[in-house]
Amino acid sequence: MPSALITGATAGIGAAFARRLAADGFSLVLVARDEKRLASRAEELHLRYGVAVETLPADLTAEDGLAAVEERLREGVDLLVNNAGFGHPGAFLDVPVADELRMLKLHCEAVLRLTLAALPGMRERGRGAVVNVASVAAFFTRGTYSASKAWVVNFSESTAAELAGSRVRIMALCPGFVRTEFHDRASMDVSGIPGFLWLSADSVVDEAMRDLALGRRVSVPDLRYKAIVAVGRLIPRGVTGRISQRLGRR
Repeated sequence: MPSALITGATAGIGAAFARRLAADGFSLVLVARDEKRLASRAEELHLRYGVAVETLPADLTAEDGLAAVEERLREGVDLLVNNAGFGHPGAFLDVPVADELRMLKLHCEAVLRLTLAALPGMRERGRGAVVNVASVAAFFTRGTYSASKAWVVNFSESTAAELAGSRVRIMALCPGFVRTEFHDRASMDVSGIPGFLWLSADSVVDEAMRDLALGRRVSVPDLRYKAIVAVGRLIPRGVTGRISQRLGRR
C-alpha cells in the first residue's frame, strides 16, 4: 500500500488531498496543529475508506514541530503534500515583522526542509512524488505571500529539473480562489470576488493528481486560472501588480 504525508491536512485543500488519496488506497500520515481535529479526521477517513491513518500534531513554524515531521519523512513515504499555509490581509508596511517571518518559515523553510527529508528515500527506492501547494498569487505581485509562493514554484521547478530522468516527481500546485477556511482565518474580505472564480477543493486536487501523473512541474487548476496566468505573463509587471490588488492573495 502506498503512503502519503499531508501537511495542513484537517481542512481545505489538505483535507481534499486526504480524501482523494484514501480513496486511491494510500495509507496516510496527517499533519496539523489541532490534535482534536486530526483525530476526528483520521477516524472519519479510516471508517470511510478502510485505510491506515496516522496523525502527527505539529506546528511547522516551531522548530520542534518541523523536526518531528522531518524525522517521520525519513522513515519513508511515497507522496509528500506540502500544503500547510496561511495568509493575512494587511499591506507589507502594516504587518508585524514577526508575522512575515512566520509566513516565510512555513511557506519556504518548511517546504524546503520537508522536501529534503523526503527525497533521499524516494530516490533510493526509485519512486515518489512531492506536491508543493503554491498559489496563482505566485505569478502576481502582492507582498510576502506572493513572494513566498513564487519561491515555492521556482524551488519546485528547480528541484524537478535536478531529478529529471529519475522516477521521482516534484510539482508546484497553483490554485486560485478555493472555497476553504483560508480566507476566513486570515480575516480577508473576499466579498468582491466574482462567483465564477471560486473553485472547490476537490476539483483542485483532482486536477492536481492528473497533472502529477502526466509529469507536469506546475499545475494551475481550471481553464479560467490558466488564462489569467498566461495573460499575466504577457503584460507588464506594473499592470499585474494592480490586477493583484483585486485578485488578492489566493
